[in-house]
Amino acid sequence: MSAGLGVVALVVVALIMLLAYAASRPDTFRVQRSIRVQAPPEKVYPLLVDFRRWREWSPWEGKDPALKRSMSGTPSGKGAIYEWSGNSKVGQGRMEIIEAAPPSSVRVQLDFLKPFQAHNVAEFILAPTAGGTDVTWAMYGPSPFISKLMGVFVSMDRMVGRDFEAGLANLKAASEKQESGNAL
Repeated sequence: MSAGLGVVALVVVALIMLLAYAASRPDTFRVQRSIRVQAPPEKVYPLLVDFRRWREWSPWEGKDPALKRSMSGTPSGKGAIYEWSGNSKVGQGRMEIIEAAPPSSVRVQLDFLKPFQAHNVAEFILAPTAGGTDVTWAMYGPSPFISKLMGVFVSMDRMVGRDFEAGLANLKAASEKQESGNAL
């Protein structure tokens, strides 16, 4: 019986250490990726500031063919609202553009409702470069205890970062296709 108590004590100590480690993790998070697009900011910006154009590049648009979308507020720019509900790959949530500075930045309030609640900010920064634009996509927000605990086992940066990389590659293709079409 004492061996059983020893095992229970070890499990309890390991659990306490795990919870203490999770609690010591940062109170906020930031995921960020960048790409260089061979098109000027004025060609990239419209794809970001108008939720109706997100189907052209968003990495989540293709994950649920039956995705339900609704748009309200202004047609684009500050005040534009996009709400979605879909399968387990896309969940349910709401986005609202809270800042738009043409053609250099777009900031979005991002509220996830399902499969879990989270309230974050996504931002796109466009910096002109020789022959194109450096586009940076970031998401940041609070990291409550449950997120810290999940982060011990799953890297949010790696998980969300892959989607950001796919979305930026799509954005690059859409922007460059649009730019080459204008060059003809």
